[in-house]
Amino acid sequence: MTTKDIPKTQKIVAVFWPSFLTAGLATILFFAAFDPQLLMQVSGYGHISRMGGYTVGFFLFWALTASTCTLTCYFQKPCHKPE
Repeated sequence: MTTKDIPKTQKIVAVFWPSFLTAGLATILFFAAFDPQLLMQVSGYGHISRMGGYTVGFFLFWALTASTCTLTCYFQKPCHKPE
């Protein structure tokens, strides 16, 4: 079986599901140590609710982990066609 035989939906799920789980874990660990309201005040970006901070943080972690999963899938492809 080659990567061309794998359905596109399965490839998408293979990227977004593990990155979703990892982002959830990263959000829990990060915000167990840091308060989002305090981070926003210290950084000078203004006021944000805790729930807003958790939401933004989760989606940033999800984007980061999805990009690393995508790069992993990309680099699994061979550099040249086998003979």
